[in-house]
Amino acid sequence: MAHETQGPVDSVTGVTMTGHSWDDIQELNNPLPRWWLRTFYATIIWAVAYFVAYPAWPLVSSYTKGVLGWQSREAVEVDLAALKTQRSGMTAKLAEASLEDIRQNPEVFSFALAQGKAAFGDNCAPCHGAGGGGAKGYPNLNDDDWLWGGSLAQVEQTIRHGARSTSDEGHQGSMPAFGRDGLLQREQISHVADYVRSLSGLPVDKAAKLDEGAKVYAENCAACHGDTGLGNMETGAPNLSDKIWLFGSDKAAIVEGLTNGRGGVMPAWHGRLDDTTIKALTLYVHSLGGGQQQ
Repeated sequence: MAHETQGPVDSVTGVTMTGHSWDDIQELNNPLPRWWLRTFYATIIWAVAYFVAYPAWPLVSSYTKGVLGWQSREAVEVDLAALKTQRSGMTAKLAEASLEDIRQNPEVFSFALAQGKAAFGDNCAPCHGAGGGGAKGYPNLNDDDWLWGGSLAQVEQTIRHGARSTSDEGHQGSMPAFGRDGLLQREQISHVADYVRSLSGLPVDKAAKLDEGAKVYAENCAACHGDTGLGNMETGAPNLSDKIWLFGSDKAAIVEGLTNGRGGVMPAWHGRLDDTTIKALTLYVHSLGGGQQQ
């Protein structure tokens, strides 16, 4: 194929140059390869055919349906219906049995764990992590430390109705903002933060006034966390004497919590998930490693 003769010609290749130059490098006016052009034209033909065959163009209040009448939404609905039919027998057993009965039935329990794991990945993992390990402000579901209780019934209650959620049946109660609301002075907050750290055996400054902190604790914190800091599952008050800290155990984190309060929200899944899925999710969370038997 002959090249254009207009313009200067490269003395080495014999190809016409475009006249564009970058750092004394001349651009050659090479034609596009035939295979590339054919591929390009084929993609255009394919796109036009696709627009005709399948839903493609948005309209004012609808969209083009395509001559084949195929809809991805309908295909998904068909697949989900087929899966539901396939699972119907085990789903019925899961729906009819109690949580304890399901645990005693290996076949149904295995099915529940598989369904619960899938539901956890879709709905819970963004906060609690893919393996339930949690993060700062989001409880670790693998340990045996439970704010609202770790029995099957308690886990189901938490999942179904949430904590500080829109459900009236959900867990309520939050930690007051002692500093922000003027309930305690900055010095008192510092003293009680040192005392709280001492409850779990964490090191405190030699100059810390633990006696003053103990007095502040007794007057303001013991009602929820207990005299020795063991916590209270009825109010969601954490155990302050163990090594598990939801927001961090350093003094700055504790002072921040005392100053501004704490009160994370877990949504109520009742109404978002069906009862069998909530059952399966309860059994899965309980099985992660920290579930309590009673």
